[in-house]
Amino acid sequence: MGSARTAGWVAAGLIVGVGAGFYLYRLSRGRQRTKRGVRPSGSAGTFIEQNHEMRLVQGGKNVGTGKAGWHEVAQNCDQPIRLTSEDLTNGSYNDVLNAEQLRKLLYLLESTEDPIITEKALVTLGNSAAFSTNQAIIRELGGIPIIGSKINSPNHSIKEKALNALNNLSVNVENQIKIKVFVSRVCEDVLSSPPDSAAQLAGLRLLTNMTVTNAHQHLLSTAVADLFGLLLAANGNTKVQVLKLLVNLSENPAMTEGLLSAQVDASFLSLFDGHVAQEILLRVLTLFQNINNCLRVEAVQPPFPEGSLFSLLYGEECVQKMKALVNHHEVDVREKAVTIIPKF
Repeated sequence: MGSARTAGWVAAGLIVGVGAGFYLYRLSRGRQRTKRGVRPSGSAGTFIEQNHEMRLVQGGKNVGTGKAGWHEVAQNCDQPIRLTSEDLTNGSYNDVLNAEQLRKLLYLLESTEDPIITEKALVTLGNSAAFSTNQAIIRELGGIPIIGSKINSPNHSIKEKALNALNNLSVNVENQIKIKVFVSRVCEDVLSSPPDSAAQLAGLRLLTNMTVTNAHQHLLSTAVADLFGLLLAANGNTKVQVLKLLVNLSENPAMTEGLLSAQVDASFLSLFDGHVAQEILLRVLTLFQNINNCLRVEAVQPPFPEGSLFSLLYGEECVQKMKALVNHHEVDVREKAVTIIPKF
């Protein structure tokens, strides 16, 4: 909860005005609400950024640190605009940012052109979006288009942070309705990003979340063959994440024909080798299993062209690999292979 608490500190006393290089923070104590009304409270101290940390100083004495969420900066304003918060009183800080703090963060993100501030604001919003309450608040404040616009940034770090924030927001089904407009662009970026980059992985995570249900899977129908190509080219976590996405698509009978007709390199069958890492092997077997299950309920029209996923999965080489996996040392692998064998 520390990161959300730190975000609460820095959201409390934002001043947007002249002095772009000025890294001094003044934390203004909010007004304390009591049953008899609202009364002012004393100063909590000053935050100063030192080596990417926020140091709380009271009376010239360093009394604590916290990561900087973002810094105060001028954005060509003739007069400073003072934005204060009233929820930080008596040293008690909420772990979850409130609607007013989130509104200020979104205002900051929308108005600044400073890449450092943009990135830090996106990190804070992304952390805040991990809380279900804030997922709804950010949507209601119109924050999803603001965050989503940052995926167009040429700065890969900003793009990654924006994708991470959208990923957290996408856990909320209502938010997915707003986020779906970015799916095509995210897919294009995933396929064109530097291999195994942080931005590529962040985009894949978002696409995976957006395809947990069938509602938006059709938006990826034209990218299926490219996703298989990425699967074979990727390494480590990226390969696993592409498989998670393809497994999601394979659960939908409406996507079955598109998957089976995709042109896929023959090296795909090497993923069924017994020595392949279990996290890869189990997922590629689940992909095959899901396609088999969908064939029962979907009227798929063969024949499929040579070099298609269908020709690989139901060819003789794959039959031999499935038979070998029936004797695999891992029971989970054996069980999946046994369920697939009867389909040949």
